[in-house]
Amino acid sequence: MALGEFELIERCFRQRSALPDSVIAGIGDDCALLQLPVDSQLAVSMDTLVAGVHFPADASPALIGERALRVNLSDLAAAGAEPLWFTLGLTLPKSDAGWLDEFATGLLRVADQYGIALVGGDTTRGPLAITIQVHGAVPRGGGLLRSRARAGDRIYVTGALGDGAAALALLQGAPVREPAQREYLLGRYYQPVPQIQAGLHLRQLANAAIDVSDGLLADLGHICQQSGVGARVQLSQLPASSSVLANFDPQQVRQFALSGGDDYQLCFTVAEENVPRLQQLLQRGEMTATAIGEITAAMGLVCVDGDKEVVPGASGFQHFASDD
Repeated sequence: MALGEFELIERCFRQRSALPDSVIAGIGDDCALLQLPVDSQLAVSMDTLVAGVHFPADASPALIGERALRVNLSDLAAAGAEPLWFTLGLTLPKSDAGWLDEFATGLLRVADQYGIALVGGDTTRGPLAITIQVHGAVPRGGGLLRSRARAGDRIYVTGALGDGAAALALLQGAPVREPAQREYLLGRYYQPVPQIQAGLHLRQLANAAIDVSDGLLADLGHICQQSGVGARVQLSQLPASSSVLANFDPQQVRQFALSGGDDYQLCFTVAEENVPRLQQLLQRGEMTATAIGEITAAMGLVCVDGDKEVVPGASGFQHFASDD
């Protein structure tokens, strides 16, 4: 027998959610009542993931649940926020308790890992789509923004670029040269690692930050636009994983890094005087990041390839880009 909305919520979410003291009232009330830490500001972000656009509809429900929360947590990381709570809007084609059990298992596994509590949401019938709103806390005045980059800042990215795009290419049928690397890449697509700890470190170091979701060029371009600056990116410095290098030719690796998206690494800028402090963090292994260029006073984003300057073309994923 198909379960109704409230039975689904009770079975799959409410009974499995351990609530922290900051949740005065959560699932089961008309509104969640939440206590923000003292001297903190609320960081809020929301993303919608649509089947067939942001994930394959036939993927494992648990992996869909993991991906949905992980990519939203990445926005909190970019703000330097500590995760606190999230809400879930779930549109389902039908009442499928088995699918939802698996989805909830993946979703709540990530919630437990990052200490973020599910405090409410909604379910409705329709094409499969997942909307998550995440809430986090930053010290008053201490949140990272896109709008504070300054000329002379060094540009860094955490981790490696291109893993997510390479994995998507494999899901779409690209041949695999090194089959042993396939699982690693698929893991980077379904289970990207939100850079929460890096974001917390960067509150005291970075001038500006953004997560790389639509591609490095697109997302760095947002920093430049909102800060009123430009950027020079050294193509030879773009970090790529051994799994991408083993399975794709150099030109494709570069394209994945620049405009592939789905990496959920952080791109951030650091003033010259703060670079030694960042280097200490890197040397101690508290985070991983690579310098890839610098912020310029002249507007525009330029890539440097050897001794040549290249003005990039297509910059990354854009919703509705093909609409007339």
